[in-house]
Amino acid sequence: MNKKILLIEDDPDIQQLVSYNLGQENFAVQTASDGAAGLEAARKSRPDLILLDLMLPGMAGNEICKKLKADRSTEGIPVIFLTARSNEIDKMIGFELGADDYITKPFSPRELAARIKAVLRRTQAQPDREALLSFGDLRVDFEKRQVTFDNALLSLSAREFNIFYLLASAPNRVFTRDEVLDRVWKGESFVSQRTVDVHIRRLRSKIEQIPRFPHCITTLRGVGYKFEWPS
Repeated sequence: MNKKILLIEDDPDIQQLVSYNLGQENFAVQTASDGAAGLEAARKSRPDLILLDLMLPGMAGNEICKKLKADRSTEGIPVIFLTARSNEIDKMIGFELGADDYITKPFSPRELAARIKAVLRRTQAQPDREALLSFGDLRVDFEKRQVTFDNALLSLSAREFNIFYLLASAPNRVFTRDEVLDRVWKGESFVSQRTVDVHIRRLRSKIEQIPRFPHCITTLRGVGYKFEWPS
């Protein structure tokens, strides 16, 4: 079955360009021209990936991404920003909100297709790993892609789960930023070490929202991160 791509973009020329070229790559493309229509389409059709413009009528792309990641029905759908904004601050904000990649306009249709495929490989791959990790009241279930503490669900994006699982699979082992990039982003050249830091901050902010959840992700300044669980 063809992978479904939802393009939320108000420029009809870009809609046509992306739809045609991704169609040539055997993707099924659905389009929406504003934020409200895009959110409705995401919730109804549950696409495999969302391409999201930042500057949209009615609702900015950042707000749309925030709503997608806050909704249990859409939080696991990977998002790629497709925008004319190219400064580093906008990119960091996008990653902070949970975006999986950030592509600036003008773009190469071939590069766009390649990066979509790379994101889908990263977020949908299911390698053979230990199915369940357990630390007291903490459960990390790889098959269900869930982290629970004292029966409370930690709501994570696909990439956040992969980072958490990687760290928890080897307690007290320090993973450098490069190792995290290599294992979670599969050596993808479009991301940097700062992207790891952004996702770790998001993980910690979500952990802090659950009562009694220990601060289990430790930073070794200048080196990387490790998972520590109190005995």
